[in-house]
Amino acid sequence: MSNIFILCAGRTASTTFTKACSYITNYTCAHESRVQHYNSSRVNYPANHIEIDNRLAWFTTQLEKKYKDNGYYLHLTRDPKAIAKSYLERWHLKESIVKAYGHGILMKPTIKKSERYQICLDYVEHVDETIKMFLSTKSNVKVIDIKNLQERFPEFFQWIGAEGDIDKCINEFDVYSNQNNTHILRKLTKYLSR
Repeated sequence: MSNIFILCAGRTASTTFTKACSYITNYTCAHESRVQHYNSSRVNYPANHIEIDNRLAWFTTQLEKKYKDNGYYLHLTRDPKAIAKSYLERWHLKESIVKAYGHGILMKPTIKKSERYQICLDYVEHVDETIKMFLSTKSNVKVIDIKNLQERFPEFFQWIGAEGDIDKCINEFDVYSNQNNTHILRKLTKYLSR
């Protein structure tokens, strides 16, 4: 057993993945559990723990320093344009990571509505490339596209030597977690128009 890190650009079913992992009995599991910490404390996870956190891409030097090649790393992927679109739908949120990226990293004091999608896409591409570069030096790596997540979860389960109720894990992928409100409104509108 070891530490397991689920890296992603966000908007990649990471909340659902966390719920699926909650049925694993020989690992603890959490989603964004140390986001309030900084420096080396940011990556100070207990042994035999699964951490799912899209912000870990910004802390790869800390991960490298503490865990080196001793962890298991899963890169959750999704079509970058779909991720960017999902982030665009969340632009209005106060704590939007892509908005912070646009204003803070790209240093754009004002961002036109027409620029937002491109900033979201730039963010996604940057984070995914950072993850790929970090993982290029690691031995225990898997990449799973979320469109195959339910089918490939048993492979992940076996890869990390997980124990627990795998059927309950897999059933979590039938439930949508942390969806944008626009998706819920679309489904409600479609239902009501029947």
